[in-house]
Amino acid sequence: MTATSTYPISIKGVLRVPTGEVVLLLNEREEWELPGGRIERGETSIECLVREIAEELNLRVEAGALIDTYLFEVVPGKHVFIATYACALVGPFEPTVSHEHKRLGLFAPDALPVNLPKGYRASVAAALEASV
Repeated sequence: MTATSTYPISIKGVLRVPTGEVVLLLNEREEWELPGGRIERGETSIECLVREIAEELNLRVEAGALIDTYLFEVVPGKHVFIATYACALVGPFEPTVSHEHKRLGLFAPDALPVNLPKGYRASVAAALEASV
């Protein structure tokens, strides 16, 4: 008999502002991350991403193509299944950061912060390649 493992699922978005920078959020672990969050029962991944970005940043987005999926070790022994999507801003870029994050950062794709986990970094690179 094999043991089965289940993991929380988090849907993240690679969002670029009109100036070309990537939107990242600083979390309580002092790591930058892509906007997005946990999927809720009955929700599609696209609905989750649109809702989460509205909650975290008070922005409207359209979710595009799936970029990547992977298992991320958030802290030792704790894993989350991540799915990243390209997304596009709908309307003006006038964000309001929710209580869930310490602050918002805008980073040039070739100058991402050191404390951005490699999975998110790879998703940003893949999203940029796909948009060329």
